[in-house]
Amino acid sequence: MQTSRVPVNETRTTYGTLKNYIDGQWKESRSAHAQDVVNPATGEVIARVPLSTDEEVKEAIAAAQEAFQEWRETPPTKRVGFFFILKHLMEESFEDLSRTIVEEMGKTLDEARGEVRRSIEEVECACGIHSLMKGYVLDDVSPGVELKVLYEPLGVFCMVPPFNFPSMVPLEYLPYAVATGNTYIVKPSSEVPISQVKIFELMDKAGFPPGVVNLVHGRRNVVNTLLESPDIKGLSFVGSSPIAKLLYDKASLNGKRAQCAGGAKNHVIVMPDADVERTVKASLSSFFGCGGQRCLAGAVAVPVGEAYEPFKKMFVEAASKIKVGDGLKTDTDMGPLASREHMEQVTKFIEIGVREGAKLLLDGRGVKVDGYPQGAFLGPTVFDEVTPEMTIAQEEIFGPVACIMRARDMDEALGFIEKSRFGHSAVIFTNGGNSAKKFAYRVPCGNIGINVGVAATQAFSTLGSVKDSFYGDLHGRAESVQFFTERKIIISRWF
Repeated sequence: MQTSRVPVNETRTTYGTLKNYIDGQWKESRSAHAQDVVNPATGEVIARVPLSTDEEVKEAIAAAQEAFQEWRETPPTKRVGFFFILKHLMEESFEDLSRTIVEEMGKTLDEARGEVRRSIEEVECACGIHSLMKGYVLDDVSPGVELKVLYEPLGVFCMVPPFNFPSMVPLEYLPYAVATGNTYIVKPSSEVPISQVKIFELMDKAGFPPGVVNLVHGRRNVVNTLLESPDIKGLSFVGSSPIAKLLYDKASLNGKRAQCAGGAKNHVIVMPDADVERTVKASLSSFFGCGGQRCLAGAVAVPVGEAYEPFKKMFVEAASKIKVGDGLKTDTDMGPLASREHMEQVTKFIEIGVREGAKLLLDGRGVKVDGYPQGAFLGPTVFDEVTPEMTIAQEEIFGPVACIMRARDMDEALGFIEKSRFGHSAVIFTNGGNSAKKFAYRVPCGNIGINVGVAATQAFSTLGSVKDSFYGDLHGRAESVQFFTERKIIISRWF
């Protein structure tokens, strides 16, 4: 399916009060408490999400545990059959899923389409679970002795995703867990739960057996109940570094596996031999795509030596031309932030940058979008003369704020990255092979980009992170197969 722009129906959608999906049934929550889901462009309430009770979480755990043994014994070829159907259904619902992301999270429609495309790719990759989880046999390790290694599922796993990729992130984990024979529970972000509800509607239509996949809405108490249950074998989490560390520690203390992805502060080095025009074009998407609300976003531009003046001038000029507006409008380049609360948090970082002495070259505060007085809009913002000790150079802002830090040479630029407590991604723009090789060798980050704006990997690979950007030892996507299975080693001899 193509992801190019097509005419869009801009009529707004409302979804009422959302339900949990437990044991193959949609169930109204018994909780007396609910939270508004707000369209960040219009400020309108488009749904109500229940804050589920501990008892409802336990019901989902019990259903998943009950379903596990039969699901484990289901041949992998039959398990992935449900995902083949899900992929087909997601293709049919491509535009509807994309539009939902725009309405609840604020991305542009093209960005949302890109997210749905990657979501489908994750489902498609998991359909090859036969190859991904197969073990091996070694005959005659000793006279008459055979060694066999099998990869077996463990039980019930759960996922706590962030607000910035409401469709894709859960599907970076769920398909691999379920295809390997585990059962699963997703607790969507209470800010953006609608996309997952729609995907679970498609899973229900695909015919997954009751209890194999479950969805429970809520907030902190839901996560705590999941982590305290002896039936939960592991947790996957994507979010901020403080919460990632907190959940990793709690999961570990409760004897569970955990893969907890945290924040980022990604540097983009621009060498003097780089093609400045192409560099700026690629960097704009990196810094301001999805409103800067992604772990792969550029945060600090580091022009080296003579690259500083031409890059700065061209970058600020290009950023000033980005059109901010409703993501459903086909001429919008950047949508609103996910909520007014998040917009206010990013605005505070801008104020801190000004207070600490950074030079504000482009100020995105106070941007107005005609017809959207309640929208969470913040325009592209660019700081110059940023120094390593400044707050805006150290903390994850998670918004459309670019910091420019000038470096004398490549060693100084690399030093900025090496001193950062984050280790998610780093990018270099250069025409020199030696510079690129040195950069890739020295940079302590999990994802390296060379002449690309966003160093995103594919479903069949993985997404790396080190230092405070990740707690655990196995990341998402195809690498998760090892996380969701345990090796069983069988040594046998027959007389």
